[in-house]
Amino acid sequence: MKPEKIKWGMVIDLDLCIGCQACTVACKQENNIPFVSSDQARMGRAIQWNQFITTVEDPLPHTKVRYLPRLCNHCEHPPCVKVCPVEATYQNPEGLTAQIYTRCIGCRFCTVACPYGARFFNWYEPEWPDEMKSSLNPDVYIRTKGIVEKCTFCVQRIRAAKDKAKDEDRELKDGDVIPACVETCPTKARVFGNLADPHSEVSTLSRSRRALKLLEHLGTEPKVMYLTERTWNESL
Repeated sequence: MKPEKIKWGMVIDLDLCIGCQACTVACKQENNIPFVSSDQARMGRAIQWNQFITTVEDPLPHTKVRYLPRLCNHCEHPPCVKVCPVEATYQNPEGLTAQIYTRCIGCRFCTVACPYGARFFNWYEPEWPDEMKSSLNPDVYIRTKGIVEKCTFCVQRIRAAKDKAKDEDRELKDGDVIPACVETCPTKARVFGNLADPHSEVSTLSRSRRALKLLEHLGTEPKVMYLTERTWNESL
């Protein structure tokens, strides 16, 4: 599979998501996302590349809770890229909205431009409890104070899968790349893969009649899609 034929994307089935947030924990661990104090969290300074929006409908005892996982949508037309004055964020040939952390000047124009609230400013030097320092991922750059960070679709895992395929003298196959959030989902609500491949699982699901995109009217063309709840006679 040649790079120009790759467009990474994700489909999340809201009918399968149970809001356990195993994906959020896996994302933090895999990508060296730092902790903040409870006081800072109350000020909205918690960093969560994979965040859950929870809505509660109807009073007890008939309460219904809905979960909407939110991460970087890796838009086909990303507003954040257009406003960055130093090109610290850009769209790579495989459709990822990529980051150059060492170039970021912390102006936060991209944070304002993102309609999905998927970018986070790092207010402090990253810190972890002593017991967790040995478990930091050596494949992921540790961001410094004063820059903006976000979901990268676990780009380090994409690189690793490419290297493995190259060592085995073959092309990437559907399912070779599994981001941390996808790997840990107990209900298999998430599917990741190449949207440019019409036969891949993620591409097939993206064409489902249940598929939707957040704020699609803005024209950003997100590459993260959601499947709405099934009706009794639907299979996809």
